[in-house]
Amino acid sequence: MKRNALAGAVVSALGLLAGSEAHAAAFALYEHGVSGLGNAYAGAAAVAEDATTVWWNPAGMARLGSGKHFVIGGSFISPSTKFSDNGSVRGTGSNAAFTGSGGDAGKDALVPNMFFAMDLSPQWSFGVGVSVPFGLKTEYESNWIGRFQGISSKVETLNINPSVSYKLSDTASVGGGINYQRGKVDILTGVNLAQIAPGLEGQNKINVDGDAWGFNFGGLFNVTPVTRVGIHYRSSLKYELEGNTSFSGVPAAAVAADPRLRDGNVRLDLKTPDSLSFSAAHRMNERLDLLADLTWWHWSKIKQLPVVRTDGAISGNALSTLTFNFDDTWRASIGANYKLNGPWTLKLGAAYDQTPVPNAESRTVRLPDNDRYWLSAGAAYQVSRVGKLDFGYTLVTARNADINNVQNTASPLQANGNIIGTYKAHVHVLGVQYQHSF
Repeated sequence: MKRNALAGAVVSALGLLAGSEAHAAAFALYEHGVSGLGNAYAGAAAVAEDATTVWWNPAGMARLGSGKHFVIGGSFISPSTKFSDNGSVRGTGSNAAFTGSGGDAGKDALVPNMFFAMDLSPQWSFGVGVSVPFGLKTEYESNWIGRFQGISSKVETLNINPSVSYKLSDTASVGGGINYQRGKVDILTGVNLAQIAPGLEGQNKINVDGDAWGFNFGGLFNVTPVTRVGIHYRSSLKYELEGNTSFSGVPAAAVAADPRLRDGNVRLDLKTPDSLSFSAAHRMNERLDLLADLTWWHWSKIKQLPVVRTDGAISGNALSTLTFNFDDTWRASIGANYKLNGPWTLKLGAAYDQTPVPNAESRTVRLPDNDRYWLSAGAAYQVSRVGKLDFGYTLVTARNADINNVQNTASPLQANGNIIGTYKAHVHVLGVQYQHSF
């Protein structure tokens, strides 16, 4: 009865499939530095503006100049995700009074980051980045109609990315890095116990964590004196998430009769999608720079994700195999920087971000994702010869996302209920960053 909700909860968390309102498509977070936020991260693999290039394209470290470069910043993300019911069916025998729409499921989060880069020789540079690639929290009201498919998810991740770059010439450089990523997920879902007594319900908690390794590499090239192009690849990461599951509100007799309701250990193995970015930066004149980016995401490698027990008599049994059938996607962005007289530079940008969710039947309450549109603005202020402040704001608006989640069973009425309706979502992102060279 809990199985698809369990899988959906775990999958929709961790840097793998983060909370439903990670503001990029599916579950990625883009806030790896604020200097690109005002441009919607257009040209991110080409600009090499500061030490955040460790994440976007490590080849850019060769273009930062001699000395040491340090960046620290953070982004405040405020999402809104609201569900409108259009004929959902509550779980069989569940409490008839619990039919709410769940309230606003989006929860605010602060996403920090820190980057450092330095030259080792005229050709070699080294850098390291610490950032949050996936995260946020989603939480519905505990008595909403979809509680048997998900109530809350809390995700915490951390990525550490040491990198090196090599300057081939004054117009070409290459670079690469290793990524260590750690993630922790806490989730809560309702359990329908109507087969024991009409209206009886419990809850299930799942706590899993794990780590994964990956890599990234890229190149940066001046095709003309005023035009720079970058290409950057970031690999998939293979996670082996392990932890425990526990139930509350379940009578002891029910636990004894049904091993699926027992506390115990669980495991979920999955791979994150790899990505490939193409960026360009063109200087129109001394004041105006134009930026563009096109990024491909290999979401289609995520098809079915089984969650299995790892102890007791039911060890090795799949709690569920949740089918996503994701499609590959593209994210396209354009932007511009305009340098004013004095210390200020203004930034603008826009982006279109495809969703990998193929249709309403594949959409889940923990990942009610759809295509997104970015409108971004920001500014940079040169505090001193060696210090700069960056500010950025982005409004992300998602297309209305229909859900017709009848995948849990072939029956029109079942323990988890059928969620049918429409999601409306938007996200506000506000960031500030300080960079210092010495």
